[in-house]
Amino acid sequence: MGRTNKRILARLKRKRRVRKKIFGTTERPRLSVFRSCKHIYAQIIDDTRGRTLVAASSLTPEIRERLAELKKEGGKVAVAKAVGELLGKRAIEAGIKKVSFDRGGFKYHGRVRALAEGARAAGLDF
Repeated sequence: MGRTNKRILARLKRKRRVRKKIFGTTERPRLSVFRSCKHIYAQIIDDTRGRTLVAASSLTPEIRERLAELKKEGGKVAVAKAVGELLGKRAIEAGIKKVSFDRGGFKYHGRVRALAEGARAAGLDF
């Protein structure tokens, strides 16, 4: 088993442990985060219905247009904050104000933290 495979398996184990406790309802859906080496993805999910209500990522056209300037000003952390702000804005438009934060087995640090702060700045409560 390779080193990266061990890291992925450890993250998935942490993710399962976190998901035992966090469940998105209609009143308080789950904000799920996934980060890869290049991009960051976030979605707000209602687990009772099994539906994604709102989604945003660094591949979203609104973010992609500003990707070069965002990377110059603060790297991938600035991109993650912009994704969080866009997700928060879309969630408020969809009538979602409160969410449960699911960090997906990642540390609440760096890009994951920036995304959360961006979503809070847009008006989401968690």
